[in-house]
Amino acid sequence: MSKKNVSIDYTSRDFASIRKDLEDFAKRYYPDTYKDFNRASFGSLMLDTVSYIGDILSFYIDYQSNETFLDSAVEYTNIIRLARQLGYKLQTSPSAYGRLAFYIEVPASAPGLGPDSSLVPVLQAGSTFSSTGGGFYTLLNDVDFKSIAAQTVVGQADPATGNPTTYVLRMTGLAVSGRGTIEDIEIGEFQRFRRVPLGVSNISNIIKVTDTEGNEYFEVDNLSQNIVYKAIRNTTSTRASVPNILKAVPVARRFTVETIDGSTFLQFGYGSDSTALANAVTNPTEVVLDLAGRTYSTEIDFDPTKIISTDKFGIGPSNTTLRVQYRFNTTSDVNAAVNTITQPASVSFKFANQGSLNPSQRATVQSSLEVSNEEKFVGSVAMPSSDEIKQRAFSYFATQNRAVTAEDYKALTYAMPAKYGMLKRAAVIKDLDEFKQNINIYVASETNAGKLTSANTTLKNNLRNWLLNYKMLSDTVDILDAQIVNFAVEYEVLMNMNSNRFTVINKCTSRLAALFAEAYDIGEPISISDVYTALNKVEGVVDTTSVQIVLKSGGLYSASNYNFDAALSPDGRRVLAAPNVVFELKYPNLDIRGSVK
Repeated sequence: MSKKNVSIDYTSRDFASIRKDLEDFAKRYYPDTYKDFNRASFGSLMLDTVSYIGDILSFYIDYQSNETFLDSAVEYTNIIRLARQLGYKLQTSPSAYGRLAFYIEVPASAPGLGPDSSLVPVLQAGSTFSSTGGGFYTLLNDVDFKSIAAQTVVGQADPATGNPTTYVLRMTGLAVSGRGTIEDIEIGEFQRFRRVPLGVSNISNIIKVTDTEGNEYFEVDNLSQNIVYKAIRNTTSTRASVPNILKAVPVARRFTVETIDGSTFLQFGYGSDSTALANAVTNPTEVVLDLAGRTYSTEIDFDPTKIISTDKFGIGPSNTTLRVQYRFNTTSDVNAAVNTITQPASVSFKFANQGSLNPSQRATVQSSLEVSNEEKFVGSVAMPSSDEIKQRAFSYFATQNRAVTAEDYKALTYAMPAKYGMLKRAAVIKDLDEFKQNINIYVASETNAGKLTSANTTLKNNLRNWLLNYKMLSDTVDILDAQIVNFAVEYEVLMNMNSNRFTVINKCTSRLAALFAEAYDIGEPISISDVYTALNKVEGVVDTTSVQIVLKSGGLYSASNYNFDAALSPDGRRVLAAPNVVFELKYPNLDIRGSVK
Protein backbone atom coordinates (compact mmCIF):
# COMPACT_ATOMS: atom_id res chain seq x y z
CA MET A 1 0.00 0.00 0.00
CA SER A 2 1.49 3.34 -1.04
CA LYS A 3 2.07 5.97 1.62
CA LYS A 4 -0.43 8.84 1.63
CA ASN A 5 1.09 12.26 0.98
CA VAL A 6 -0.14 14.54 3.72
CA SER A 7 -0.01 18.32 3.44
CA ILE A 8 0.58 20.04 6.77
CA ASP A 9 0.36 23.79 7.41
CA TYR A 10 3.06 24.77 9.92
CA THR A 11 2.00 28.41 10.14
CA SER A 12 -0.87 27.81 12.58
CA ARG A 13 0.15 28.83 16.08
CA ASP A 14 -2.94 29.87 18.07
CA PHE A 15 -5.85 27.76 19.41
CA ALA A 16 -8.42 28.70 16.76
CA SER A 17 -6.16 28.20 13.74
CA ILE A 18 -4.75 24.91 15.07
CA ARG A 19 -8.26 23.55 15.73
CA LYS A 20 -9.46 24.59 12.31
CA ASP A 21 -6.50 22.89 10.64
CA LEU A 22 -7.10 19.71 12.65
CA GLU A 23 -10.77 19.66 11.69
CA ASP A 24 -9.94 20.22 8.01
CA PHE A 25 -7.29 17.51 8.24
CA ALA A 26 -9.81 15.01 9.60
CA LYS A 27 -12.43 15.88 6.98
CA ARG A 28 -9.92 15.55 4.15
CA TYR A 29 -7.95 12.46 5.09
CA TYR A 30 -10.42 10.54 7.28
CA PRO A 31 -13.87 11.29 5.80
CA ASP A 32 -15.20 7.75 6.42
CA THR A 33 -13.63 7.29 9.86
CA TYR A 34 -14.70 10.46 11.60
CA LYS A 35 -17.88 12.35 10.70
CA ASP A 36 -19.22 13.78 13.98
CA PHE A 37 -18.05 17.39 14.22
CA ASN A 38 -20.65 18.41 16.78
CA ARG A 39 -19.13 20.74 19.40
CA ALA A 40 -20.50 18.53 22.17
CA SER A 41 -18.97 15.28 20.84
CA PHE A 42 -16.00 13.38 22.27
CA GLY A 43 -14.03 13.96 19.08
CA SER A 44 -14.48 17.70 19.48
CA LEU A 45 -13.05 17.36 22.99
CA MET A 46 -9.92 15.70 21.58
CA LEU A 47 -9.53 18.42 18.95
CA ASP A 48 -9.86 21.11 21.63
CA THR A 49 -7.31 19.36 23.87
CA VAL A 50 -4.71 19.02 21.13
CA SER A 51 -5.29 22.63 20.03
CA TYR A 52 -4.93 23.81 23.62
CA ILE A 53 -1.60 22.00 24.02
CA GLY A 54 -0.37 23.35 20.68
CA ASP A 55 -1.31 26.89 21.66
CA ILE A 56 0.59 26.59 24.94
CA LEU A 57 3.67 25.13 23.24
CA SER A 58 3.65 27.91 20.66
CA PHE A 59 3.40 30.48 23.43
CA TYR A 60 6.41 29.09 25.30
CA ILE A 61 8.48 28.80 22.13
CA ASP A 62 7.79 32.45 21.33
CA TYR A 63 8.40 33.46 24.92
CA GLN A 64 11.72 31.64 25.17
CA SER A 65 12.83 33.05 21.83
CA ASN A 66 12.08 36.56 23.03
CA GLU A 67 13.92 35.95 26.30
CA THR A 68 17.05 34.97 24.36
CA PHE A 69 17.68 38.51 23.13
CA LEU A 70 18.21 41.56 25.30
CA ASP A 71 16.06 43.94 23.29
CA SER A 72 12.99 41.64 23.43
CA ALA A 73 13.48 40.06 26.90
CA VAL A 74 10.82 40.76 29.51
CA GLU A 75 11.83 38.86 32.65
CA TYR A 76 13.94 41.02 34.95
CA THR A 77 16.33 38.21 35.89
CA ASN A 78 16.94 37.30 32.24
CA ILE A 79 17.62 40.93 31.38
CA ILE A 80 20.26 41.10 34.13
CA ARG A 81 21.92 37.93 32.83
CA LEU A 82 21.87 39.07 29.20
CA ALA A 83 23.32 42.43 30.24
CA ARG A 84 26.11 40.57 32.01
CA GLN A 85 26.99 38.90 28.70
CA LEU A 86 27.64 42.36 27.29
CA GLY A 87 29.97 43.16 30.18
CA TYR A 88 27.52 45.18 32.26
CA LYS A 89 27.10 43.96 35.82
CA LEU A 90 24.20 45.41 37.76
CA GLN A 91 24.82 46.14 41.41
CA THR A 92 21.71 44.56 42.93
CA SER A 93 22.50 45.66 46.47
CA PRO A 94 23.70 49.26 46.07
CA SER A 95 25.48 51.16 48.82
CA ALA A 96 25.28 54.71 50.08
CA TYR A 97 28.44 56.66 50.90
CA GLY A 98 29.01 59.73 53.04
CA ARG A 99 31.13 61.27 55.77
CA LEU A 100 30.55 60.85 59.49
CA ALA A 101 31.62 63.42 62.07
CA PHE A 102 33.10 62.01 65.29
CA TYR A 103 33.45 63.80 68.61
CA ILE A 104 35.47 62.50 71.53
CA GLU A 105 36.30 64.00 74.92
CA VAL A 106 39.89 63.62 76.17
CA PRO A 107 41.34 64.72 79.55
CA ALA A 108 43.67 67.67 79.49
CA SER A 109 47.39 67.19 79.92
CA ALA A 110 49.02 67.78 83.30
CA PRO A 111 49.81 71.47 82.65
CA GLY A 112 46.32 71.90 81.25
CA LEU A 113 47.51 73.01 77.84
CA GLY A 114 46.01 70.74 75.21
CA PRO A 115 44.64 67.19 75.48
CA ASP A 116 46.64 64.36 77.01
CA SER A 117 48.27 62.82 73.91
CA SER A 118 48.51 59.38 75.53
CA LEU A 119 44.71 59.23 75.77
CA VAL A 120 44.02 60.44 72.22
CA PRO A 121 42.88 57.29 70.35
CA VAL A 122 42.51 56.07 66.80
CA LEU A 123 39.01 54.98 65.79
CA GLN A 124 39.68 51.92 63.66
CA ALA A 125 38.22 51.10 60.28
CA GLY A 126 35.44 48.55 60.42
CA SER A 127 33.61 50.21 63.30
CA THR A 128 29.86 50.31 62.71
CA PHE A 129 27.18 52.85 63.52
CA SER A 130 23.40 52.67 63.32
CA SER A 131 20.75 55.11 62.15
CA THR A 132 17.29 55.87 63.43
CA GLY A 133 15.90 54.00 60.43
CA GLY A 134 17.58 50.75 61.45
CA GLY A 135 20.42 50.84 58.93
CA PHE A 136 24.07 50.16 59.71
CA TYR A 137 27.08 52.05 58.35
CA THR A 138 30.71 50.95 58.37
CA LEU A 139 33.78 53.17 58.74
CA LEU A 140 36.15 52.67 55.81
CA ASN A 141 39.34 54.30 57.12
CA ASP A 142 41.08 54.82 60.45
CA VAL A 143 40.23 58.10 62.14
CA ASP A 144 43.29 59.40 64.00
CA PHE A 145 42.32 62.10 66.48
CA LYS A 146 46.01 63.05 66.77
CA SER A 147 45.98 64.27 63.19
CA ILE A 148 46.68 67.94 62.55
CA ALA A 149 43.29 68.01 60.83
CA ALA A 150 41.53 67.37 64.14
CA GLN A 151 39.55 70.32 65.46
CA THR A 152 40.02 70.89 69.20
CA VAL A 153 37.87 72.91 71.60
CA VAL A 154 37.66 73.09 75.38
CA GLY A 155 35.18 70.61 76.76
CA GLN A 156 35.10 71.33 80.50
CA ALA A 157 36.99 73.76 82.70
CA ASP A 158 37.85 73.97 86.41
CA PRO A 159 35.35 76.40 87.97
CA ALA A 160 37.95 77.69 90.39
CA THR A 161 40.93 78.24 88.12
CA GLY A 162 39.28 78.31 84.71
CA ASN A 163 41.87 75.88 83.35
CA PRO A 164 40.56 73.28 80.88
CA THR A 165 40.05 69.81 82.35
CA THR A 166 38.90 68.13 79.11
CA TYR A 167 39.07 68.82 75.41
CA VAL A 168 36.66 67.77 72.66
CA LEU A 169 38.25 66.61 69.42
CA ARG A 170 36.41 66.42 66.11
CA MET A 171 37.35 64.34 63.07
CA THR A 172 35.52 63.02 60.02
CA GLY A 173 35.71 59.70 58.25
CA LEU A 174 34.28 58.07 55.14
CA ALA A 175 31.58 55.46 55.76
CA VAL A 176 29.44 53.16 53.65
CA SER A 177 26.09 51.54 54.25
CA GLY A 178 26.03 47.95 55.48
CA ARG A 179 27.85 45.93 58.08
CA GLY A 180 30.57 43.34 57.77
CA THR A 181 30.42 39.68 58.69
CA ILE A 182 32.44 36.50 58.21
CA GLU A 183 31.08 33.21 56.89
CA ASP A 184 32.97 29.89 56.99
CA ILE A 185 32.09 27.44 54.22
CA GLU A 186 33.23 23.81 54.14
CA ILE A 187 34.57 22.74 50.74
CA GLY A 188 34.81 19.05 49.84
CA GLU A 189 36.46 17.24 46.94
CA PHE A 190 37.65 19.25 43.98
CA GLN A 191 34.93 20.27 41.56
CA ARG A 192 35.41 22.09 38.28
CA PHE A 193 33.80 25.52 38.11
CA ARG A 194 32.58 25.23 41.67
CA ARG A 195 29.71 27.58 42.56
CA VAL A 196 29.55 28.49 46.23
CA PRO A 197 26.38 30.15 47.60
CA LEU A 198 26.57 32.62 50.48
CA GLY A 199 24.10 32.47 53.33
CA VAL A 200 23.17 36.16 53.51
CA SER A 201 21.15 38.17 51.03
CA ASN A 202 21.69 41.79 49.97
CA ILE A 203 25.48 41.42 49.87
CA SER A 204 27.04 44.61 48.59
CA ASN A 205 30.75 43.82 48.60
CA ILE A 206 33.07 40.81 48.97
CA ILE A 207 35.96 42.04 51.09
CA LYS A 208 38.25 39.03 51.40
CA VAL A 209 38.24 35.29 50.70
CA THR A 210 40.84 32.96 52.22
CA ASP A 211 41.13 29.25 52.98
CA THR A 212 42.58 27.33 55.91
CA GLU A 213 45.92 26.94 54.10
CA GLY A 214 46.33 30.72 54.03
CA ASN A 215 45.67 31.12 50.30
CA GLU A 216 43.82 34.26 49.29
CA TYR A 217 41.31 34.34 46.43
CA PHE A 218 40.77 37.53 44.46
CA GLU A 219 37.61 38.83 42.84
CA VAL A 220 37.87 39.53 39.10
CA ASP A 221 35.39 40.65 36.47
CA ASN A 222 35.75 37.38 34.59
CA LEU A 223 37.70 34.19 35.19
CA SER A 224 39.98 34.74 32.20
CA GLN A 225 41.24 37.97 33.81
CA ASN A 226 44.25 37.09 35.93
CA ILE A 227 45.65 40.49 36.90
CA VAL A 228 44.43 42.44 39.91
CA TYR A 229 45.60 45.77 41.24
CA LYS A 230 46.67 45.73 44.87
CA ALA A 231 47.42 48.58 47.23
CA ILE A 232 51.01 48.30 48.46
CA ARG A 233 51.95 50.35 51.48
CA ASN A 234 54.01 53.36 50.45
CA THR A 235 57.22 53.61 52.51
CA THR A 236 58.73 56.57 50.68
CA SER A 237 58.67 60.22 51.67
CA THR A 238 55.40 60.69 49.76
CA ARG A 239 53.43 58.35 52.03
CA ALA A 240 51.64 61.25 53.73
CA SER A 241 49.80 62.20 50.54
CA VAL A 242 49.94 58.76 48.88
CA PRO A 243 49.52 56.06 51.52
CA ASN A 244 49.40 53.20 49.02
CA ILE A 245 51.01 52.35 45.70
CA LEU A 246 48.91 50.67 43.01
CA LYS A 247 50.60 47.52 41.76
CA ALA A 248 49.47 45.00 39.15
CA VAL A 249 49.71 41.47 40.56
CA PRO A 250 49.10 38.17 38.71
CA VAL A 251 46.73 35.87 40.60
CA ALA A 252 45.98 32.20 39.99
CA ARG A 253 43.29 31.86 42.68
CA ARG A 254 40.36 34.02 41.66
CA PHE A 255 36.59 34.09 41.49
CA THR A 256 33.69 36.06 40.09
CA VAL A 257 30.59 37.18 41.96
CA GLU A 258 27.10 36.46 40.66
CA THR A 259 23.91 37.81 42.23
CA ILE A 260 20.62 36.24 41.18
CA ASP A 261 17.29 37.09 42.85
CA GLY A 262 19.06 38.51 45.89
CA SER A 263 21.28 35.42 46.40
CA THR A 264 25.04 35.77 45.92
CA PHE A 265 27.35 33.07 44.56
CA LEU A 266 31.12 32.79 44.24
CA GLN A 267 32.09 31.25 40.90
CA PHE A 268 35.53 29.59 40.80
CA GLY A 269 37.49 28.25 37.84
CA TYR A 270 38.42 24.96 36.28
CA GLY A 271 41.89 24.35 37.69
CA SER A 272 43.05 22.69 40.87
CA ASP A 273 46.25 22.85 42.90
CA SER A 274 47.58 19.81 41.06
CA THR A 275 47.18 21.51 37.67
CA ALA A 276 48.61 24.90 38.66
CA LEU A 277 51.11 26.20 36.14
CA ALA A 278 54.65 26.58 37.39
CA ASN A 279 55.22 29.74 35.41
CA ALA A 280 52.10 31.92 35.28
CA VAL A 281 53.68 34.81 33.38
CA THR A 282 53.29 34.45 29.65
CA ASN A 283 55.02 36.01 26.72
CA PRO A 284 53.02 39.15 25.86
CA THR A 285 52.85 38.15 22.21
CA GLU A 286 50.83 35.06 23.16
CA VAL A 287 47.86 36.84 24.75
CA VAL A 288 45.76 36.88 21.56
CA LEU A 289 44.32 34.18 19.39
CA ASP A 290 46.30 32.85 16.47
CA LEU A 291 44.74 34.16 13.27
CA ALA A 292 47.05 32.28 10.87
CA GLY A 293 45.55 30.88 7.71
CA ARG A 294 43.37 33.84 6.77
CA THR A 295 44.05 36.43 4.12
CA TYR A 296 42.02 38.95 6.10
CA SER A 297 41.50 40.01 9.70
CA THR A 298 38.40 40.97 11.60
CA GLU A 299 38.24 43.27 14.58
CA ILE A 300 38.90 41.35 17.78
CA ASP A 301 37.99 42.13 21.34
CA PHE A 302 40.84 42.44 23.78
CA ASP A 303 41.36 42.53 27.52
CA PRO A 304 44.03 45.09 28.47
CA THR A 305 44.50 43.44 31.87
CA LYS A 306 45.36 39.98 30.48
CA ILE A 307 49.12 39.90 30.85
CA ILE A 308 49.48 36.43 32.38
CA SER A 309 47.83 33.26 31.23
CA THR A 310 46.60 29.97 32.66
CA ASP A 311 44.60 27.40 30.78
CA LYS A 312 42.30 26.57 33.69
CA PHE A 313 40.51 29.88 34.39
CA GLY A 314 42.06 30.00 37.84
CA ILE A 315 42.50 27.56 40.69
CA GLY A 316 39.42 26.56 42.68
CA PRO A 317 39.35 25.47 46.34
CA SER A 318 39.13 21.85 47.47
CA ASN A 319 39.21 19.99 50.81
CA THR A 320 39.39 23.16 52.82
CA THR A 321 37.30 25.76 54.62
CA LEU A 322 36.67 29.06 52.89
CA ARG A 323 36.47 32.11 55.10
CA VAL A 324 34.47 34.78 53.27
CA GLN A 325 34.42 38.29 54.64
CA TYR A 326 31.76 40.50 53.13
CA ARG A 327 29.54 43.49 53.74
CA PHE A 328 25.76 43.38 53.41
CA ASN A 329 22.93 45.88 53.71
CA THR A 330 20.50 45.41 56.57
CA THR A 331 17.68 47.47 55.04
CA SER A 332 16.38 48.04 51.54
CA ASP A 333 16.64 51.83 52.00
CA VAL A 334 20.33 52.55 52.53
CA ASN A 335 20.02 56.34 52.33
CA ALA A 336 20.21 58.42 55.50
CA ALA A 337 19.03 61.96 56.11
CA VAL A 338 21.17 64.50 57.95
CA ASN A 339 21.72 63.78 61.66
CA THR A 340 20.09 60.35 61.58
CA ILE A 341 23.26 58.24 62.05
CA THR A 342 23.84 58.90 65.74
CA GLN A 343 24.44 55.59 67.55
CA PRO A 344 27.75 53.66 67.81
CA ALA A 345 27.02 49.98 67.24
CA SER A 346 30.38 48.20 67.35
CA VAL A 347 33.44 50.41 67.66
CA SER A 348 37.11 49.65 68.10
CA PHE A 349 39.76 52.02 69.47
CA LYS A 350 43.54 51.86 69.47
CA PHE A 351 45.79 53.80 71.86
CA ALA A 352 49.51 54.40 71.44
CA ASN A 353 50.51 52.87 74.78
CA GLN A 354 47.38 51.02 75.70
CA GLY A 355 48.95 48.74 78.31
CA SER A 356 50.27 51.60 80.40
CA LEU A 357 47.02 53.57 80.52
CA ASN A 358 44.53 53.64 83.34
CA PRO A 359 41.65 51.33 82.28
CA SER A 360 39.00 53.61 83.75
CA GLN A 361 40.35 56.67 81.91
CA ARG A 362 40.53 54.70 78.69
CA ALA A 363 36.95 53.50 79.12
CA THR A 364 35.78 57.05 79.84
CA VAL A 365 37.35 58.31 76.63
CA GLN A 366 35.81 55.49 74.60
CA SER A 367 32.34 56.00 76.06
CA SER A 368 32.46 59.72 75.23
CA LEU A 369 32.37 59.02 71.49
CA GLU A 370 29.54 60.73 69.65
CA VAL A 371 28.75 60.44 65.97
CA SER A 372 26.58 62.27 63.52
CA ASN A 373 26.23 62.59 59.77
CA GLU A 374 26.36 66.29 58.99
CA GLU A 375 25.67 65.46 55.36
CA LYS A 376 23.14 63.06 53.93
CA PHE A 377 24.11 59.58 52.80
CA VAL A 378 22.93 59.13 49.25
CA GLY A 379 22.93 55.97 47.22
CA SER A 380 20.70 54.21 44.75
CA VAL A 381 17.58 52.93 46.47
CA ALA A 382 15.28 51.79 43.67
CA MET A 383 16.57 49.24 41.20
CA PRO A 384 16.63 50.41 37.58
CA SER A 385 13.80 49.32 35.34
CA SER A 386 14.15 46.74 32.59
CA ASP A 387 14.41 49.41 29.91
CA GLU A 388 17.08 51.27 31.92
CA ILE A 389 19.19 48.11 32.25
CA LYS A 390 18.92 47.47 28.52
CA GLN A 391 20.07 50.97 27.63
CA ARG A 392 22.92 50.82 30.15
CA ALA A 393 24.08 47.47 28.78
CA PHE A 394 24.01 48.67 25.17
CA SER A 395 25.88 51.84 26.12
CA TYR A 396 28.48 49.93 28.13
CA PHE A 397 29.13 47.52 25.30
CA ALA A 398 29.53 50.42 22.89
CA THR A 399 32.41 51.81 24.94
CA GLN A 400 34.58 48.74 24.25
CA ASN A 401 37.14 48.23 21.50
CA ARG A 402 38.78 51.59 21.91
CA ALA A 403 42.21 52.67 23.09
CA VAL A 404 42.05 55.09 25.99
CA THR A 405 44.85 54.17 28.37
CA ALA A 406 48.45 53.20 27.72
CA GLU A 407 47.58 49.59 28.54
CA ASP A 408 44.87 49.70 25.85
CA TYR A 409 47.40 50.78 23.25
CA LYS A 410 49.84 48.13 24.39
CA ALA A 411 47.22 45.38 24.25
CA LEU A 412 46.10 46.48 20.78
CA THR A 413 49.68 46.58 19.54
CA TYR A 414 50.22 42.98 20.60
CA ALA A 415 46.80 42.05 19.19
CA MET A 416 47.80 42.94 15.64
CA PRO A 417 47.91 39.65 13.66
CA ALA A 418 51.38 38.33 12.96
CA LYS A 419 50.70 38.28 9.24
CA TYR A 420 51.06 42.07 9.25
CA GLY A 421 54.48 41.91 10.94
CA MET A 422 56.00 40.15 13.91
CA LEU A 423 56.05 42.42 16.95
CA LYS A 424 58.10 40.99 19.80
CA ARG A 425 58.09 43.86 22.28
CA ALA A 426 56.14 47.10 22.68
CA ALA A 427 56.07 49.92 25.21
CA VAL A 428 53.70 52.89 25.34
CA ILE A 429 55.03 56.15 26.79
CA LYS A 430 53.36 59.54 26.87
CA ASP A 431 55.79 62.26 25.81
CA LEU A 432 55.27 64.95 28.46
CA ASP A 433 58.00 67.18 27.01
CA GLU A 434 56.32 67.47 23.63
CA PHE A 435 53.80 70.25 23.02
CA LYS A 436 50.91 67.93 22.15
CA GLN A 437 52.05 65.32 24.69
CA ASN A 438 51.64 62.68 22.05
CA ILE A 439 51.84 58.94 22.66
CA ASN A 440 55.10 57.25 21.70
CA ILE A 441 54.88 53.53 20.99
CA TYR A 442 58.31 51.91 20.96
CA VAL A 443 58.37 48.56 19.16
CA ALA A 444 60.89 45.85 18.38
CA SER A 445 60.49 42.97 15.97
CA GLU A 446 62.33 39.67 15.81
CA THR A 447 64.18 37.68 13.16
CA ASN A 448 63.43 34.12 12.12
CA ALA A 449 66.10 33.06 14.63
CA GLY A 450 64.16 34.72 17.45
CA LYS A 451 66.57 37.66 17.92
CA LEU A 452 65.43 41.23 18.42
CA THR A 453 65.62 43.59 15.48
CA SER A 454 64.24 46.99 14.55
CA ALA A 455 60.81 47.06 12.94
CA ASN A 456 60.78 48.00 9.29
CA THR A 457 58.72 50.82 7.78
CA THR A 458 56.04 48.53 6.41
CA LEU A 459 55.46 46.92 9.78
CA LYS A 460 55.14 50.30 11.49
CA ASN A 461 52.74 51.52 8.83
CA ASN A 462 50.64 48.40 9.33
CA LEU A 463 50.59 49.02 13.06
CA ARG A 464 49.61 52.65 12.51
CA ASN A 465 46.69 51.60 10.31
CA TRP A 466 45.70 48.94 12.80
CA LEU A 467 45.54 51.48 15.64
CA LEU A 468 43.52 53.98 13.59
CA ASN A 469 40.41 51.85 14.18
CA TYR A 470 40.72 52.14 17.94
CA LYS A 471 42.56 55.29 18.97
CA MET A 472 40.86 58.35 20.36
CA LEU A 473 40.30 61.14 17.83
CA SER A 474 42.42 63.64 19.77
CA ASP A 475 45.36 61.26 20.36
CA THR A 476 48.51 61.70 18.32
CA VAL A 477 50.56 58.53 18.09
CA ASP A 478 54.18 58.13 16.99
CA ILE A 479 55.52 54.62 16.35
CA LEU A 480 59.26 54.51 17.00
CA ASP A 481 62.00 51.91 17.15
CA ALA A 482 63.05 50.72 20.58
CA GLN A 483 66.78 50.97 21.23
CA ILE A 484 68.14 47.41 21.27
CA VAL A 485 71.16 47.08 23.54
CA ASN A 486 73.15 43.84 23.44
CA PHE A 487 75.26 42.83 26.38
CA ALA A 488 77.52 40.11 27.67
CA VAL A 489 78.02 38.64 31.14
CA GLU A 490 81.43 38.04 32.64
CA TYR A 491 81.59 36.18 35.93
CA GLU A 492 84.07 34.66 38.32
CA VAL A 493 83.18 31.92 40.80
CA LEU A 494 84.97 30.13 43.60
CA MET A 495 84.55 26.39 43.10
CA ASN A 496 84.75 23.41 45.39
CA MET A 497 88.21 21.85 45.43
CA ASN A 498 86.75 18.43 44.60
CA SER A 499 84.89 19.64 41.52
CA ASN A 500 86.02 19.61 37.90
CA ARG A 501 86.80 23.09 36.59
CA PHE A 502 85.33 22.56 33.12
CA THR A 503 82.20 20.91 34.46
CA VAL A 504 81.53 23.83 36.80
CA ILE A 505 82.01 26.39 34.01
CA ASN A 506 79.67 24.49 31.68
CA LYS A 507 76.99 24.26 34.37
CA CYS A 508 77.33 27.97 35.18
CA THR A 509 77.09 28.94 31.52
CA SER A 510 74.04 26.74 31.01
CA ARG A 511 72.35 28.19 34.08
CA LEU A 512 72.89 31.77 32.88
CA ALA A 513 71.83 30.88 29.33
CA ALA A 514 68.50 29.70 30.74
CA LEU A 515 68.23 32.84 32.87
CA PHE A 516 68.65 35.13 29.84
CA ALA A 517 66.82 32.94 27.33
CA GLU A 518 63.85 35.28 27.09
CA ALA A 519 64.40 38.81 25.84
CA TYR A 520 63.75 41.61 28.28
CA ASP A 521 60.75 43.87 28.05
CA ILE A 522 61.27 47.46 26.98
CA GLY A 523 62.38 49.48 29.98
CA GLU A 524 63.09 46.38 32.11
CA PRO A 525 66.38 46.51 34.06
CA ILE A 526 69.01 43.77 34.27
CA SER A 527 69.11 42.26 37.75
CA ILE A 528 72.70 41.50 38.73
CA SER A 529 71.43 39.97 41.97
CA ASP A 530 69.63 37.29 39.95
CA VAL A 531 72.94 36.36 38.31
CA TYR A 532 74.61 35.91 41.70
CA THR A 533 71.68 33.83 42.92
CA ALA A 534 71.69 31.59 39.83
CA LEU A 535 75.43 30.96 39.96
CA ASN A 536 75.45 30.21 43.69
CA LYS A 537 72.88 27.44 43.12
CA VAL A 538 75.16 25.60 40.67
CA GLU A 539 76.59 22.37 42.02
CA GLY A 540 80.28 22.79 42.79
CA VAL A 541 80.16 26.59 43.24
CA VAL A 542 81.12 27.81 46.70
CA ASP A 543 80.60 31.51 46.01
CA THR A 544 80.34 34.02 43.18
CA THR A 545 83.08 36.60 43.50
CA SER A 546 82.40 38.87 40.51
CA VAL A 547 79.74 39.63 37.89
CA GLN A 548 80.17 42.22 35.16
CA ILE A 549 77.63 43.36 32.54
CA VAL A 550 79.46 44.69 29.47
CA LEU A 551 78.24 46.26 26.23
CA LYS A 552 78.33 44.39 22.91
CA SER A 553 78.07 46.71 19.92
CA GLY A 554 78.78 46.63 16.19
CA GLY A 555 79.21 43.76 13.79
CA LEU A 556 76.73 41.02 14.63
CA TYR A 557 75.29 43.19 17.40
CA SER A 558 73.24 46.35 17.37
CA ALA A 559 75.03 49.68 16.97
CA SER A 560 73.67 51.09 20.25
CA ASN A 561 76.16 52.70 22.58
CA TYR A 562 74.82 52.38 26.11
CA ASN A 563 76.75 53.44 29.22
CA PHE A 564 76.32 50.56 31.65
CA ASP A 565 78.40 52.24 34.35
CA ALA A 566 76.15 55.30 34.37
CA ALA A 567 73.04 53.11 34.33
CA LEU A 568 74.14 51.07 37.35
CA SER A 569 71.79 51.55 40.30
CA PRO A 570 73.27 53.13 43.47
CA ASP A 571 73.25 49.77 45.28
CA GLY A 572 74.93 48.04 42.33
CA ARG A 573 72.21 45.41 42.04
CA ARG A 574 70.62 46.46 38.75
CA VAL A 575 71.47 47.97 35.40
CA LEU A 576 68.66 50.42 34.76
CA ALA A 577 67.08 50.79 31.34
CA ALA A 578 65.81 53.96 29.72
CA PRO A 579 62.08 53.87 28.90
CA ASN A 580 62.83 53.11 25.23
CA VAL A 581 65.69 50.61 25.79
CA VAL A 582 65.37 46.84 25.58
CA PHE A 583 68.25 44.59 26.68
CA GLU A 584 69.17 41.35 24.94
CA LEU A 585 71.85 38.74 25.48
CA LYS A 586 72.03 37.77 21.82
CA TYR A 587 74.45 34.85 21.62
CA PRO A 588 74.66 32.89 24.89
CA ASN A 589 77.52 30.68 23.71
CA LEU A 590 79.65 33.76 22.97
CA ASP A 591 78.34 36.36 25.40
CA ILE A 592 78.59 34.38 28.64
CA ARG A 593 82.18 34.13 29.74
CA GLY A 594 83.31 32.82 33.07
CA SER A 595 86.32 31.79 35.08
CA VAL A 596 86.83 29.78 38.24
CA LYS A 597 89.37 29.85 40.98
